[in-house]
Amino acid sequence: MEKKIKTLYIITIIAILAFLGMQGYWLYGRYEFSLREYEDENRIAILEGIDEYMKLRTGSGIKSVEAETTRMANYNIDNKTTSDGTVKRKATIEFRRYQAHKLLGIKEKRKLTPEEIKRAQEIAMENALNVEYKKQSFDASSAPSEAVVWGAFKDIEVETVTPFAVEGLDSVLQKRGISAEIELVVTDSIVWDPSFKRHTAIYHPVMSVSFPYSAMERKSVVVKCLMGPSEVLGGMADSLIIVAVLSLFLIVCLVWQFSMVLKLSRLDKMRNDFVHTMIHELKRPISTLKMCVSSIENDRIMADGESRREVMGDCREALNNLSAYFSRLRDITFNEAGQIPLNFSSFSLREMVAEVIGKSVIPSGKKVEIRDVSAADVEEVCDRLHLSQILGNLIENAVKYSGDDVEICVDYGVRDDGKVYLSVSDTGNGISEGECRHLFDKFYRGKMAVEGGQPGMGLGLSYVKLLVEAHGGTVSVESKEGEGSCFTVKIPQT
Repeated sequence: MEKKIKTLYIITIIAILAFLGMQGYWLYGRYEFSLREYEDENRIAILEGIDEYMKLRTGSGIKSVEAETTRMANYNIDNKTTSDGTVKRKATIEFRRYQAHKLLGIKEKRKLTPEEIKRAQEIAMENALNVEYKKQSFDASSAPSEAVVWGAFKDIEVETVTPFAVEGLDSVLQKRGISAEIELVVTDSIVWDPSFKRHTAIYHPVMSVSFPYSAMERKSVVVKCLMGPSEVLGGMADSLIIVAVLSLFLIVCLVWQFSMVLKLSRLDKMRNDFVHTMIHELKRPISTLKMCVSSIENDRIMADGESRREVMGDCREALNNLSAYFSRLRDITFNEAGQIPLNFSSFSLREMVAEVIGKSVIPSGKKVEIRDVSAADVEEVCDRLHLSQILGNLIENAVKYSGDDVEICVDYGVRDDGKVYLSVSDTGNGISEGECRHLFDKFYRGKMAVEGGQPGMGLGLSYVKLLVEAHGGTVSVESKEGEGSCFTVKIPQT
């Protein structure tokens, strides 16, 4: 049976670990999925932010045209087809910057007429004096289409007038709730389209968006965004709660199922121990009765008056033991102490203690001294039989679980609160603090009882507690390993 329970224990642990592993794998996949969704949302928001900033830069360039400095740009695309059919595309852009008033010799600050503006443009095209001139050519063969190249011309023009600024883009992204690291880079080759890199690590995941703000000049902006786990897990709150509840429920069910198997196993062991102990306990009085019956059949023994009285006394003693044993079994079956029937009477504690001490059985090979150390007699009103059983049980335990040489003291008296106390102390082996908390539990047997092979069912002290509570009293224990124990019963006066 123990082997099967051990196997079940291992299987239960494996099942729990496997279930937790599956849940962890599922959560990992769900976290990755949520992370990718969050990345896609951020990517769209970042590209929209860049697009907004690019429009702001274009607007700033238009305003600069309205200033005193005038800007002219000429674009040209030259397509050539090589012998192998490949199209070579060359893009050229010319910039001219000048002050129209200065070229025309107009000193007053006024708005120029259309004719004057046209004349200034002609002068700028014919004469490079007082004109800032710049010409750039690019290999645009890799461009997807000419329309993309024309757009790139505009980007160069905007970059010339209003250079791309990290602070400007950061301000736009901050307004959108995006905190990111922004870097301006020059790539090795022309990049025409934005690119996106997903995270490569679960812890501290970082995504990046690269956007060519001036493609033909190979200028790009890289936006790196650190995604906080709390932001991602926030979107998984419902899933996490459901998984946690279900996982806890299933684990509790598995543990509860295994604990029930252990309880059933312990109950089965207790039942077997109970039956064996009961048979052992019943053997002694039954054996005595069998001997007495055999003696009664012997006419010679019955003819002797003294022998007859001894035989009849042994019969009564055996029957009393059987009756007390069955009464104890009956009382143990009660669920509440109040269900135990009590027969109250007034009697002397000193006489009862002397009687119980006199009936105590001392095992051979042990030196046991049992003394009544009370200063005065006490007249008690309670169930005499039950109180004698309580005392007898405590003395029996003190003898059974002590060494070869033990001194047992029985004390009793009346407390200031009117309760009668009865204590049994010994100089035996003592009990650990951990065991003291369970001594009065049904079927509990201490380490010393189990390892020492002492017979018993673990019902003695629970029976004592049941009888004491039936009288409305309490029982307690004070013990220290190696120094002995003291059990105290307190019963209110009726």
